[in-house]
Amino acid sequence: MAIKLGIVGIGFIAKHQHLPTIAASSDFELVAAASRSSAVEGVKTYKTIAEMLAGSPEIEAVSLCAPPIPRAAEARLALDAGKHVLLEKPPGATLSEVHDLVARAAKRNVTLNASWHSRHAPGVAPARDWLKQRTVRSAQVIWKEDVRVWHPGQDWIFEPGGLGIFDPTINALSILTTILPAPFSLTSARLDFPENRQAPVAAELAFADANAAPISASVDFLQTGPQTWDIIVATDSGELKLSKGGSEFYLNGVRQEIAHEADIIRGEYIGVYAHFAALIKARKSDVDLAPFAHVADAFMLGERRTVAPFSF
Repeated sequence: MAIKLGIVGIGFIAKHQHLPTIAASSDFELVAAASRSSAVEGVKTYKTIAEMLAGSPEIEAVSLCAPPIPRAAEARLALDAGKHVLLEKPPGATLSEVHDLVARAAKRNVTLNASWHSRHAPGVAPARDWLKQRTVRSAQVIWKEDVRVWHPGQDWIFEPGGLGIFDPTINALSILTTILPAPFSLTSARLDFPENRQAPVAAELAFADANAAPISASVDFLQTGPQTWDIIVATDSGELKLSKGGSEFYLNGVRQEIAHEADIIRGEYIGVYAHFAALIKARKSDVDLAPFAHVADAFMLGERRTVAPFSF
């Protein structure tokens, strides 16, 4: 029997990824939604999660797609009501609030899943498996996209807690923390803040892994035209490259055959919801905060540089 699901926050990503994925899933049945400004055709739609939980008590699980600032409060309401909870990335606005959510979920014996959709890109698992038996010499991330395409008019992403460029960069970090065989940590960073904004629009990051292999990341929210989502890893057996967010996998310049959905990003969300369903059935949680911790380190250690103002 399908798990009865409520969704909170009907914005760009929910409309284009979550809702189509849920509609095609045999694991979930969407029975309610909560949004201040949008409705979902065919299901009861409320203004707030509190109204949704009260008006649709049949809900068994909740998918939280609102911006990160209100997410912890919404998750607390759902967990305290005994619902399983899926957190869009990033899982919250602070690490401490997510640690509280983990404790609440454990106390109530419900599932909490901090989802990292990029980990479900088709090249990630084969890249991880190939790197297990190799020595990493260096790694490079080039992650550049257009905020006006992916977050059109969404000023919240440049407010405190919105993360700015780290909203997409955390996707790259979620892949890196999956595929690299040794842990790594930040050594330096430069964050570019538009003079009229409270979150960075670009950054340069330097890490080192436990074996002192250097890792660099160049990230930008103002790239127009084709988007760049590449990770390149030099090893003792040659070069591995993940391109297009992990949808293409290369070894020494030769593209490897991997199975994937025709719609790559939709395929990632199919993986997200399949994993969430499996966790619910097993009564387990999955809240890996490693990508989020690297972002927190960047804000804590990074040099701040003021750059030209930004407007949508």
